[in-house]
Amino acid sequence: MSQKSTERLRDYLAQLPPQSQALLMRELERAVERGDDVTVANLVLEQLRKIVRGAEEDERIEPRSDDPARLLFRPLEPFLAETNFPTRPGQLRRASLLPIWQWLAREGAPEAAREFEAALAAATESGPMEVAARKFQLAAAEAIIKVASPTQDDRQRALSRVGPPSVVEDLLPIGLVLQAREALETLGSRLPSQIRVFADSQIASATDALKLPSLQTPQLLPFALSLIAQRLAAPWQIVRLAIKMAASDDELRVAATPYGIAVTIALHDLSFVAACLRTDIRRGHFDYVGEQLKTLHDGVRGLRTELDLRNDSTWGRQLTSVRADTSNALQSEIDSVPGRVRRILRQRADKDITAGAKIDQSEVEDAAALIDFVAVCRTYASELAINEVTLRTFSDLQHYVEQSTEGLVQSLRGGDARVRSFRQQQVKAAIRFCEVLFGHDYASLMNRAAENAVTGERKSSRAG
Repeated sequence: MSQKSTERLRDYLAQLPPQSQALLMRELERAVERGDDVTVANLVLEQLRKIVRGAEEDERIEPRSDDPARLLFRPLEPFLAETNFPTRPGQLRRASLLPIWQWLAREGAPEAAREFEAALAAATESGPMEVAARKFQLAAAEAIIKVASPTQDDRQRALSRVGPPSVVEDLLPIGLVLQAREALETLGSRLPSQIRVFADSQIASATDALKLPSLQTPQLLPFALSLIAQRLAAPWQIVRLAIKMAASDDELRVAATPYGIAVTIALHDLSFVAACLRTDIRRGHFDYVGEQLKTLHDGVRGLRTELDLRNDSTWGRQLTSVRADTSNALQSEIDSVPGRVRRILRQRADKDITAGAKIDQSEVEDAAALIDFVAVCRTYASELAINEVTLRTFSDLQHYVEQSTEGLVQSLRGGDARVRSFRQQQVKAAIRFCEVLFGHDYASLMNRAAENAVTGERKSSRAG
């Protein structure tokens, strides 16, 4: 691939929301391990890693399916967070893996690491590597749990040799997940690939699948709940499991059970979606806004409906914050849309239009995307506290664009021929906005009216 094509690919990947980058990276890594379309997968993975982790780290972790670190940490994949957004219970930072691998190879379990790499080298052509990987995972887990144990002598100095505080924070959970690999895989195998509605029967099945003593500890339960949440079409519904276990929707009773962590998980994930939405809006990227708004709308409504939350409680304040932050970000952007549309469609006197004046088509498409953004917001306005501003703005846009389009079409029938090209560009932009606001049929009608206006003017000129 040429350098220019690679740059375009990287620019496109950089525009994706962080959660989409993480999902794409995970799927491509699995494709590499299966041997599917390795050339394309490695190319995209290379660019994704440069974006997500930085070029320096990318050079040190090569995208190979027989990479010892990758095989060691494979059981952690469902729980890895790719961004700088704070992690929650049941998540681990991908950036923590490299320092931990280096510590294991250097002093944590050096003999087991050398033995593992030798086994991989011998097994490259002979078949499966799972036996060697599992043996090293258990050795790594033992070394990690030992150094992270509160009874370890000179614990702080030992931990400081592993990595910075964020890595140390992930250390014990990583060891415990590696140790509990079979239990977590058993849980995953007993769950459907997708749970469209987390109703009573599905909750009962999930509860039964969770009846593994090793998964009931405070350290591992969040990871088990994260696995279940990943299978849910609406991940916020994981709170239903906590409500079922508490036999109550009262937040105090739910929080008193170990499963109350499910509510924390759901609220954190909604906060993450809200943060991604705000980032996308600031960057002018609206491709995923509809999906993000639906997730936030359904999640906020679901938690408000199914849980008896107090406004002054930790959970209540978190939900209020998600709702308020989303509302503020949306309202600010919605308020800006009419002004951007008016700048493009504003009727100007002939003397104010310079020869060769042009309208930037990218600005037109950006404005059309914003109009569509307002239309999407209407669907979710009430739950996200933007009902008034959204309805008012959309109504104003409809009224202004309809009147402006008709006026601009009429302006094509006369006026100075010197400015007709600019008027036609304005009409084209207005018709583009009509398509978003009123649909294809109305836009086609106005397009025909514009063509007739130009044709009629030319006929009139010839007759004269």
